[in-house]
Amino acid sequence: MSLKAFHLAFISVSTLMAFGFGVWTFTEGSGSFTLYGLLSFLSGVALIVYGVKFLRKFRDVSYL
Repeated sequence: MSLKAFHLAFISVSTLMAFGFGVWTFTEGSGSFTLYGLLSFLSGVALIVYGVKFLRKFRDVSYL
């Protein structure tokens, strides 16, 4: 597995975990949990933007 493939897998897993944590905090319903959920969703969006920029930058690099 190349470094590019590992990086994309790591970004994907991190994004899913950020959104999963955000959903979990909103189901708890407490005051501070709502702030953590919002921050978690913002991190998920930032990870998606980072992943797209990473793919554009390393478009010519092979996955092998």
